[in-house]
Amino acid sequence: MTEMLSAAALAQAIRAGRLSPADVTALCLEAIAAREPEIKAFAAFDPEALTRAAQAEGLAQTPLAGLPVGIKDILDTVDFPTERASPLFAGYRPPADAAVVRMVARAGGLIAGKTVTTEFAFMQPSPTRNPRRLSHTPGGSSSGSAAAVAAGMLPLAIGTQTGGSVIRPASFCGVTGYKPSFKLLPVLGLKPFAWSLDTIGLFGAHVADVAFAMAAITGRDFDLDAEPVLPRFAVAPTPRAGLASADAHAALEEAVRAVRQAGASVEAVEFSPALEAGDAASAAMQAYEASLAMADEWDRHRDQLSPLLQGYLSEAQNTTPEQYDAARRAARKARNAQADLFAGFDALLTFAAPGEAPEGFATTGSPAFNRLWTLTGAPCVNVTGLTGATGLPIGIQVVGRFGRDRATLSAARFLERAIAAG
Repeated sequence: MTEMLSAAALAQAIRAGRLSPADVTALCLEAIAAREPEIKAFAAFDPEALTRAAQAEGLAQTPLAGLPVGIKDILDTVDFPTERASPLFAGYRPPADAAVVRMVARAGGLIAGKTVTTEFAFMQPSPTRNPRRLSHTPGGSSSGSAAAVAAGMLPLAIGTQTGGSVIRPASFCGVTGYKPSFKLLPVLGLKPFAWSLDTIGLFGAHVADVAFAMAAITGRDFDLDAEPVLPRFAVAPTPRAGLASADAHAALEEAVRAVRQAGASVEAVEFSPALEAGDAASAAMQAYEASLAMADEWDRHRDQLSPLLQGYLSEAQNTTPEQYDAARRAARKARNAQADLFAGFDALLTFAAPGEAPEGFATTGSPAFNRLWTLTGAPCVNVTGLTGATGLPIGIQVVGRFGRDRATLSAARFLERAIAAG
């Protein structure tokens, strides 16, 4: 297994003069040459252009220090096709970059290529394979972004989440996935699926790497050392706990033991009915918004959509405005209930996915443990370090208070270190 690349460590080495952006690009290209034929993480890639870009003057002193960054192929890019895993957009060249792509470039990141998405970031499995075990799914919809980081082909990659499309593939591939608070990263230039839910996130090797990247891209302070040393954790057996495997339950119990042994407090809590109602509201909101976001494709080109997406959109047409408005009200109440839940805690520990990555490629896995937090807009981090019975990764999801992303990342790093120490 190729070792993952630490973005924070590489940037530090570049600034210290021990490495150059060209050196890091060469490391990435070597790993891509070795692993991409079997993993298929890229939808578009230009090694010559990346090599030339890495020679530019002054990259070492930029916030991202000239690190290569993968961009999920649901986000517009001028320099690469944006095909959205659909024949409808084969060869499509947008006239402008998505806002987050420009933010990466302005911060000194090199746009390394487009990483594979599932069709329109829904649930039709992609060609990408899980670097941890090629016979298993990498998850979705940000399959290529998670796999590229897991395989050591890129230090950073951009993904998106509407249900569980950052946290779930991060768990399956054993990488750190970070879904920021809603709208912290702009979605301009993203092909929408559900505009009240779509969120742009990051993949990196460790918590410090996604915190470094977020600081570099947004210009915000993500100094994790400025947060409290001992977070106050809550843990909740959600009503969906029965969907989690025995391995996932064991991993969550191990995470609780680890943070307690490290000196932090952990208290079991229950979700209020208002918070839990957000899970059902998420499904109704997504269906109604997807029926409109995909209206042109449905009305004009439905025969070119996959049977899975056709079936979903067909059913989504039945969601009424009244159901949508009721879901929006329930979502607002769920967000308020979430704020009440976090009044006494810094972060919640819960399942990142139902268990290890499923074998085969019939499914990308279930977002059952993610969609509520996407609806509430809470920051979420998949923390690595634990495995299931067959040795595949099982992540732990750290959920924080809306807008308290730095505190959430700090709590996630505390858990990451506690698991490593334990």
